[in-house]
Amino acid sequence: GETHLDFLKQYGDFENGIPVHDTIARVVSCISPAKFHECFINWMRDCHSSDDKDVIAIDGKTLRHSYDKSRRRGAIHVISAFSTMHSLVIGQIKTDEKSNEITAIPELLNMLDIKGKIITTDAMGCQKDIAEKIQKQGGDYLFAVKGTQGRLNKAFEEKFPLKELNNPEHDSYAISEKSHGREEIRLHIVCDVPDELIDFTFEWKGLKKLCVAVSFRSIIAEQKKEPEMTVRYYISSADLTAEKFATAIRNHWHVENKLHWRLDVVMNEDDCKIRRG
Repeated sequence: GETHLDFLKQYGDFENGIPVHDTIARVVSCISPAKFHECFINWMRDCHSSDDKDVIAIDGKTLRHSYDKSRRRGAIHVISAFSTMHSLVIGQIKTDEKSNEITAIPELLNMLDIKGKIITTDAMGCQKDIAEKIQKQGGDYLFAVKGTQGRLNKAFEEKFPLKELNNPEHDSYAISEKSHGREEIRLHIVCDVPDELIDFTFEWKGLKKLCVAVSFRSIIAEQKKEPEMTVRYYISSADLTAEKFATAIRNHWHVENKLHWRLDVVMNEDDCKIRRG
């Protein structure tokens, strides 16, 4: 506020300077969360242009110090929809527990215009009902497949055996990065749903692509050691190439390093004890 005081004076009387943070917190606590949320969503719709190429990353974050022992209330868990193209939160919803993300994500989608956009989630959001809802609203999904998705996970393991990942027969795209004494090679593989797995297209609305992301991490100074290998599976209704898939999953992490990290490190959100929201 003090840094932008000249700007703020255009919109109000700041004769006595910027209010202290306790005053701001007290005023904010008096605002109706529902009304504020409605205004926020409408504002975000006006602020960011609709772009069919946008990737909307949906992810949750727990406000660690928002728990209330005296009332036996757990910490607040907030799920955000983050426009990776514009670096904007375009929607947000609160749940009482992380486990409620599955039921909260459809409510969040109701607030958004997702036509032509790709919606990304972590493994918890990989649900058939959520996939169907995204398709009905004109969007596409890119879901991380969790280990508990038994049949689906097994299908990936059989279709993409580890020994063949270094020399894939399908559309692939690789990228290499070096930083902080480490090297990471990321390989991305995309293929159409094969005939032997066509039954999954009936379970997952609009399913078109099976995607695999393989990363090889190594410490540059320890070249004799075998690189650490990580394999992640994804399903998508979008007509992705391997390069577009790589960009989409990379963009998904913007919700972590451009939103959650800033809230924690810059704004100290985890230290906030305001429990209403």
